[in-house]
Amino acid sequence: MFVVSTLPIAICFCVVTMLGWGSWANTQKLSGKANWPFQLFYWDYAIGVLLCSLCFAFTFGSHGTAGMSALANAQTMTTGFILPALISGVIFNMSNILLVVGIDAAGMAVAFPVGVGLALVLGTLFSYIQNPKGNPVLIFSGMILVLAAMVLSAVAQRRLPQIEKKNARKGIIASVLAGLVQGFFYPQLMRSISPAFDSSPITPGMLTPYIALVVFGVGIFVSNFLFNTLFMRSGHVTYADYFRGTLRLHSIGILGGVIWMIAFTFNVIASSVAGPAISYALGQGATFIAALWGLLIWHEFRNAPRGTGKLIALMLCAYVAGLVFIGMASR
Repeated sequence: MFVVSTLPIAICFCVVTMLGWGSWANTQKLSGKANWPFQLFYWDYAIGVLLCSLCFAFTFGSHGTAGMSALANAQTMTTGFILPALISGVIFNMSNILLVVGIDAAGMAVAFPVGVGLALVLGTLFSYIQNPKGNPVLIFSGMILVLAAMVLSAVAQRRLPQIEKKNARKGIIASVLAGLVQGFFYPQLMRSISPAFDSSPITPGMLTPYIALVVFGVGIFVSNFLFNTLFMRSGHVTYADYFRGTLRLHSIGILGGVIWMIAFTFNVIASSVAGPAISYALGQGATFIAALWGLLIWHEFRNAPRGTGKLIALMLCAYVAGLVFIGMASR
């Protein structure tokens, strides 16, 4: 299988993660919530994630001289290591649906700094406790700056006109819930993956990253029948509506899932060198990318009063500074 062996390449992979995680939500915007509710979009997103994980397993995970191939690993994995990856997919799916609700109500520029920022803090903290790589002072200083960026985002949201503020408030609540849940999925996944990607698993039955991500994708897809069905019922959306969708709408949703999963696969591969805490935290620089999309392309704060731009600028500066601190922690 393919593995990363040097820190510069690992950091480059984390940058790819940042770009992908910060951009996939544009596909939700492109699908248009008036004609294609987020519940229907999310089914295609989940399918895209699973298909992409299978593609990586049978390409990057099956060729190369390092470690076990995906097929060989699938034959030796045990339930004790399958379950953490499966549960990780379920946890992520619960949180990501809530994040999609937040994006639908409040926009990318608000939902990402709040939901993903909170997930970054929790995920980095638990990943560091589980595998303490990096300078703790720099890591936790970066986390404090990210929390400050979240507060500034909420303050900027309060300056929106009343109608937009009401929707944004619902989006913030959904995003906070998403962040509280999402912070646990990454450490959970790491429990199933061999810490030595370039050799056979140290503990018999552990997973290579490629097989772990397939199991993770299965967890997302299967749990979607529970979580997304509940949201479909509350939104008076049916499965018949899904099958009436056009090829273009289905393709956009699948593309969103593929973009997210490519980014996540690169992140997991990089974690063997950079460490899970740093790899995850750098990938969550996606918030900065998503905020730029929301501000510059979708103009989500166009009706905000004068002075809001300064708050947004401070938010972005705090977030970038936090990421720089976390990135420096790997040195």
